[in-house]
Amino acid sequence: MTVTGELFLGSSRLATADSFLATNPATGATLQPTFSSAGSAEVERACVLAAGAADAFRNSGSEQRAQFLEAIGARILALGDALLERAQAESGLPLARLSGERARTVGQLRLFADELRKGEWSRLRIDPALPDRKPAARADLRLRKMAIGPVAVFGASNFPLAFSVAGGDTAAALAAGCPVIVKGHSSHPGTSELVAQAIAGAASQCGMPEGVFSLLNGNAHALGAALVSNPHIRAVGFTGSRAGGLALLKLANARPEPIPVYAEMSSVNPVLLLPHALAARAEQLGREFVGSLTLGAGQFCTNPGLLLSIAGAALERFIAAAGAAVEQAPPAVMLSSAIHRAYEQGVATLGQQPKVSVVAQAAGPGGTNCGRAALFRSDAATLLGNGAIGREVFGAAAIVVACADEAQLLRVLEGLEGQLTVTLHLDPSDEALAARLLPTLERKAGRLIANAWPTGVEVTHAMVHGGPFPATADGRSTSVGTLAIERFLRPVCYQDFPDGLLPAALRRAATQVGPHRLDGVVHPA
Repeated sequence: MTVTGELFLGSSRLATADSFLATNPATGATLQPTFSSAGSAEVERACVLAAGAADAFRNSGSEQRAQFLEAIGARILALGDALLERAQAESGLPLARLSGERARTVGQLRLFADELRKGEWSRLRIDPALPDRKPAARADLRLRKMAIGPVAVFGASNFPLAFSVAGGDTAAALAAGCPVIVKGHSSHPGTSELVAQAIAGAASQCGMPEGVFSLLNGNAHALGAALVSNPHIRAVGFTGSRAGGLALLKLANARPEPIPVYAEMSSVNPVLLLPHALAARAEQLGREFVGSLTLGAGQFCTNPGLLLSIAGAALERFIAAAGAAVEQAPPAVMLSSAIHRAYEQGVATLGQQPKVSVVAQAAGPGGTNCGRAALFRSDAATLLGNGAIGREVFGAAAIVVACADEAQLLRVLEGLEGQLTVTLHLDPSDEALAARLLPTLERKAGRLIANAWPTGVEVTHAMVHGGPFPATADGRSTSVGTLAIERFLRPVCYQDFPDGLLPAALRRAATQVGPHRLDGVVHPA
């Protein structure tokens, strides 16, 4: 398929006078074609179309939406190497990584299709009338969860496929029955357009209502602000910086009718090196840690940026091994010149903090927009007095913090911000200590990991990719896995409704009912 640079407004394509170019971060060269920038008129048009499609799409059958999601996945695969090559040119990511990301994107679309067919997502509950109950009769009550309406999705810079146009937020919202307007990330507009072609083609193939999907490209903050502020938008999905997420949250809360913003924003993903595990395999852990730290140039939201342990000879062995591995790590292309500049500034700022020392930095010089891994060290007293030391530097940078004893380690954990993940490396002899730390860790993170590394998020039913603020704007949800659909649903109860007006699954004469609770008792489909 050809990349034209046009916007997608429902089933229509549109070019605008205002435009921008993509850039290859590995070379600094601009890429053709020019891409149209959406303005307020295009935002309004896309939102009106989405609002017009909302009722019909919400009431479409689960099977119809499941086929739609599967058709999107099939069409993404049909794009072939052209999609991967464009994504590589716009992101600097290797083809092997992008091939895996494409598989994940298609896999999560299929997973949501399967979830729709199983039916549990709608949370059906039926409490039949009890007209003879004393002292008061009970009305007939029937509940389902239904789509909240049009959703604005912001494409992520670090996952041009899996967290972007047809990524997890889009898949969850479409599965719920919500029209989606994607604000494509300005770093990979060609990739966004190719995936949008797949979604638009699937929408036509499956007879979806006009306005079920639109793509708005542009590199101005005003575009995102206009989208979040539009009264037709009912929720926002965002993956990006803390500053960006907080700006959208402020806009959403300032609306006459505020809406939820599901923003994944910031996490240093602490790793706890417990004493017996560290003594047994300090060097191995040091090398493994750097492999996780430098994966994808460190541009993962689950990158391990803070390591905590009790001071001692074993920790020094770990630091020596990790430092040697960092020195050998090759510089890696970062996603954009802006991200590379921010990383360089973050590393410089961290290195200038009092009582923070540089352990190692990867050898240079690298090529265009190449980031060099960096490892720092400090102590718990310094971290407790200077919270900036524990803030995320987006890229392959981390700091090791030595604690005097268990009590000080616990004080550090209590002072942590909300996180996506916390990892424990432990041996059986460490389990008593881990049990004492666990109540604090459960309050601090959405996913707790034992004897592995946080980079890599499996798309499954049980996965939680979320956490307390500021890891996410709302720690009660996840942006990965089938539970993500919950963000775009709300419960509706029908009291004493005539059978003909009830949704099909709630009718008294229904012959096919998904998993449900009948008078409090759980029943399978």
